[in-house]
Amino acid sequence: MIVGTAGHVDHGKTSLIHALTGVATDRLKEEQARGLTIEAGYAYPEPPPGQAGAVLGFIDVPGHERFVANMLSGAVGIQAMLLVIAADDGIMPQTLEHARILELLGVTQAWVALTKIDRVTPARIDEVRREIAAWLDTTAFAGAPIFPLSSVTGAGLQPLESTLWAQAAQPLPVHETGRFRLAVDRVFVKQGAGVVVTGTVRSGRVALGDTVRLLPGDMDARARGLRAQDREVDLARPGERCAINLSGSGIERSRLARGNWVVAAASRAADRTRLDVALDWLPEAPALRHWMPVHLHHGSAHVTGRVALLEADTLDAGGSALAQLVLDSPLQAIHGDRIVIRDHGASRTLGGARVLDVAPPRRGARKPDRLTWLSRLREVLSDGAGPPDWQPLFSPRRELANLAMTSVDLAALAVNLDVPVDDVQRSASAAHWLVLSNPTEQHALAPIHERSLYDDAIERLASIHEQEPAMRGVDIDRLRRMVSPRLPADLFRPLLEHWKARGDLAQHGPFVALASHTASLSAQDEKRWDAVRPLLMAQPYDPPRVRDIAGQLGWAETDVRRLLHDCALLGNVYQLRHDHFFLASRVSELAAVIRQIDGESPAGATAAVFRDRIGCGRKLAVAILEFFDRIGFTRRVGDGHKVIRDDMLFE
Repeated sequence: MIVGTAGHVDHGKTSLIHALTGVATDRLKEEQARGLTIEAGYAYPEPPPGQAGAVLGFIDVPGHERFVANMLSGAVGIQAMLLVIAADDGIMPQTLEHARILELLGVTQAWVALTKIDRVTPARIDEVRREIAAWLDTTAFAGAPIFPLSSVTGAGLQPLESTLWAQAAQPLPVHETGRFRLAVDRVFVKQGAGVVVTGTVRSGRVALGDTVRLLPGDMDARARGLRAQDREVDLARPGERCAINLSGSGIERSRLARGNWVVAAASRAADRTRLDVALDWLPEAPALRHWMPVHLHHGSAHVTGRVALLEADTLDAGGSALAQLVLDSPLQAIHGDRIVIRDHGASRTLGGARVLDVAPPRRGARKPDRLTWLSRLREVLSDGAGPPDWQPLFSPRRELANLAMTSVDLAALAVNLDVPVDDVQRSASAAHWLVLSNPTEQHALAPIHERSLYDDAIERLASIHEQEPAMRGVDIDRLRRMVSPRLPADLFRPLLEHWKARGDLAQHGPFVALASHTASLSAQDEKRWDAVRPLLMAQPYDPPRVRDIAGQLGWAETDVRRLLHDCALLGNVYQLRHDHFFLASRVSELAAVIRQIDGESPAGATAAVFRDRIGCGRKLAVAILEFFDRIGFTRRVGDGHKVIRDDMLFE
């Protein structure tokens, strides 16, 4: 268990740690000369007899208001608070601020050391105890035990020490899930070993010899040495104070600093300049205005930025809201991380935030669908010290919220959570969500949302069939735009295949229709089509245009054009360019030629090669290739056209 001190300057935090552990945590010459803690100090006492398995560590943070940034850097690894309040002074400004900071960082376990009782009367001790208890009732530490003591005489130390060790024997729960992450709070060079970084393990594990990444900079390194709780170890776990001796190309003291992160090699954490967050504003803070400049403390890093409110333009004291942090310098964060917010002058703590999304969209931050998703992410944040659990995102009791959404991007969610995408996919599948995949994307639809989209598709197709009975069906991409415009086009096809398996839908080439729908021409148009079809068949790859057909048959151009448009709706022909229609069977043959050329040449089908292969003019060859680009069968790459939709049918 890692216990951190908190409290006002000169209330005896460092003296108390020395009395409890025998360790002088003020290691800097300036600290020793001034009697003032400037940087966080650390102490790891030996367990008392009979408690050999208990592990207890102390982080002693500075109490002066000028060093709150240093206090925050040290506080990142604290699991429980030892709030130090001098009996002669009582509750002071940094008492309040330090307690608020640890509350914002998610610390809930606390003890109060009422120090310097050798300087006051028993009546004063009772008076301050009552004040402390009343104040604690307004915080997350209500009911925290209060221990009157003196670090000078030793009075009252034993009950506190026994309580701490008893709690250390029953450590706070930690979560070993998630990838390894450690916020660096110290960097130094050890003679004979090299560069060493220290911090508290936030999640995951790191073992001796593991490859890790350093952020920012994205440098690889190896853990050539490990110490946890000031002991040589082979493995460090969440909640432990850890020192890692790093080795690797480019690993130099000058390239590392407080605020960096050490993460697992497989981690997808990266520099972020925008973070969507759940904001909690302190009751004693002034109202927050949209776009207010602030200081932000995350892990051991400290940057400046602005708060963009997403639901209103102001937030009153004590309020909560969804917001976006726009940073002047990047941070490395994942979903669930806690950030402490201080004012622009870095003189007071204003509130805190929990990260919801590390890669928010540039546009549409305030759209209802986006706010719905952020609200769901806020709902499932864990209350523990470990990484949030994402499984409740797929809980059936929350599915109604998904009616406002298109789909969940599982790859983006995995990056946000810093977990393998396969883990998220398994969770979605286990909750009976429909997972849609292609080689580069994975999305999921909640069952109730997928059914809503399906019912909408059935209703729209029925309406179109009624209005245009001659139409063979609806183009696949048109149906996607009508039913689910935000779903990527390449993921709509697997959704369509899932729907077709139910038996209510049928696909005719690029068209989708109700299985019960039968499209046909009128009797008169059937006779006209019987006259036109032989003309198109006579010149398979360069059929006559509308005006040529009208001239040969003695019909009006408008009648020929209307007939061919109706035939196109039925899938009998394709309009490759203005007034130029090709039989569907010929388009299928042309697609086969392009596939063949694409398989033979890395450049794909060029106009010249395609022209020679089918025996037509160059302009027509270009027009045909552009048609296939337009419908998504091919994509132009340089002078060639590469097949990208080899599953597309034309008959």
